[in-house]
Amino acid sequence: MVAVAILAAGRGTRMKSDLPKVLHKLGGRSLVEWAIHSCCEIPSTRSFVIVGYRSELVKTALANSPWVSVLQPSVEFVEQTQQLGTGHAIQQLLPHLAGFQGNLLVLNGDVPLLRPQTLQLLLQTHEEHGNAATILAAHLPNPKGYGRVFCDGNNVLKQIVEDRDCTPAQKQNRRINAGVYCFRWTDLAQVLPNLGTNNEQQEYYLTDAVNFLNPVMVVDVEDYQEIMGVNDRKQLAIAYEILQARIKDDWMASGVTLIDPESITIDDTVELQPDVIIEPQTHLRGKTLIQAGAHLGPGSLIENSQIGANVTVLYSVVSDSVVAAGCRIGPYAHLRGHVQVGESCRIGNFVELKHTSLGDRTNVAHLSYLGDATLGTQVNVGAGTITANYDGVKKHPTHIGDRSKTGANSVLVAPVTLGADVTVAAGSVITKDVPEDCLTIARARQINKLGWRLSPQVPPTQP
Repeated sequence: MVAVAILAAGRGTRMKSDLPKVLHKLGGRSLVEWAIHSCCEIPSTRSFVIVGYRSELVKTALANSPWVSVLQPSVEFVEQTQQLGTGHAIQQLLPHLAGFQGNLLVLNGDVPLLRPQTLQLLLQTHEEHGNAATILAAHLPNPKGYGRVFCDGNNVLKQIVEDRDCTPAQKQNRRINAGVYCFRWTDLAQVLPNLGTNNEQQEYYLTDAVNFLNPVMVVDVEDYQEIMGVNDRKQLAIAYEILQARIKDDWMASGVTLIDPESITIDDTVELQPDVIIEPQTHLRGKTLIQAGAHLGPGSLIENSQIGANVTVLYSVVSDSVVAAGCRIGPYAHLRGHVQVGESCRIGNFVELKHTSLGDRTNVAHLSYLGDATLGTQVNVGAGTITANYDGVKKHPTHIGDRSKTGANSVLVAPVTLGADVTVAAGSVITKDVPEDCLTIARARQINKLGWRLSPQVPPTQP
């Protein structure tokens, strides 16, 4: 049996924010969601998030998070009303884990880059050797400021020495404590009440509990960047750079072409199929799926959307929408608010679609706005066509049948329905439904007055 505890009570004063540190975003997830994600392959029986500063925000965010489901059963929140150190945080679990006979995995909510396989190795080592505690360590290029971890040849812990207490010889050791632990709970529960605050911060440190346990082993993380904590905005940016390098390396190894990877960003939640090409300055966000052969960018943003096979998206924004195979989007198009685009459509220059559905082989080539509209197949929307869908109080729908066409500079005043095979004359303002197979004209008759010019204005005579 394994219980997971994630420490997420601190404010994070160096972030200079009212938002709890663990809720700051990193590539599509908050820091604490990344910590939760790292546990996705651990078969836990209890899952705790220890909260403190603005705990209601953390609880609400995680209650609405799609990533929390990796922890089973549901997350239990434990309050740490005073933030008196990591040992104090774990002391809050004593009444919740009374009688628990398994192991406790302890993570920090501000350490977002841990890989699931690293935690698996930590837990496996702990269980196979029957340890009272197993700690994660890392070899840093520059360990200055970190406590050093000393082991024997079998990776059994001998001591942890704080940086300020190290001798010159001890400071040559680059192995440091990563702050990630696995404990046999029955042993830890006996030690926790005995922790003291004999340190500069006057806090209860979980590291001190290790000194009372035996045996304790150390597991070295292969990539020291995994244990990087985020304490300020600069470290948040560094963590994002590391995360992006991982993500893009994985996708390129899977058959995705990234032209100028440094200018491209891809959330971890994005799914790409082989033979996708991503041009510079293109950004993929949220729950997005890009199918094989799609060509994205340059200069495009796609968020929470599905892009079909062999679609091109050039200098455009697509959010919360679905684009079927073979479509051409852009340049400078904007699809938002649950747009559905059928196969082989063209959405061209300076076109905005909102909450609109297009049938297959429908074209909206340039300078148009369609909102709350449903278009059939093979519809051609002329330049400058708009649906006037808002009456100042409510939004209203527009329906356009198969094979219909609108002339340039047409306005369709919703609610209105155009049947199949309708042609709207250029410059028309359509306010009534139009039956199938007809030409509709709604504009004033042109009148030419020959010899017309304004009379010159004669200034008044001065008295």
